[in-house]
Amino acid sequence: MKLSNRTEYGLRALVTLAERSGGSPMSTRQIAEIEGIPEPFLDQIMVLLRRAGIVKSVRGVNGGFLLAHPPDQVSVGEVVRVLEGSLVLIGCVGDDDEALWCERIPTCHTRKVWVKLSEGIAKALGSLTLAEVVESEEPEPAARAGQGQ
Repeated sequence: MKLSNRTEYGLRALVTLAERSGGSPMSTRQIAEIEGIPEPFLDQIMVLLRRAGIVKSVRGVNGGFLLAHPPDQVSVGEVVRVLEGSLVLIGCVGDDDEALWCERIPTCHTRKVWVKLSEGIAKALGSLTLAEVVESEEPEPAARAGQGQ
């Protein structure tokens, strides 16, 4: 499974906003510069996140984007679903309507693997919030190298 650049960049942009939670709005230009994301692509991502209610936009000279909710109330799973669509790894694991195309479902032993894996991914991403992502950042490699000496 490989997530798209849209999801990677979107999550990085949201982490940047989460780090400054409670501050003034940030423009896509500011976020793009901090995160090294192409600004036109980030503009598209922020539109999707705004429509989903994850960020809100502020107009004006000092406008930009803010998180619509506190970082501890935004799950990574929600972000991934907005930017990727579905977390389903294989078609037969989706909703019953999506899975009806496969005649093997009643007797398919491997479907159990895909169901368990999909459930595990959804649970892991759903339980992780932006606040936890911000808190869990690893120290810079130079800082780690100095530990234990």
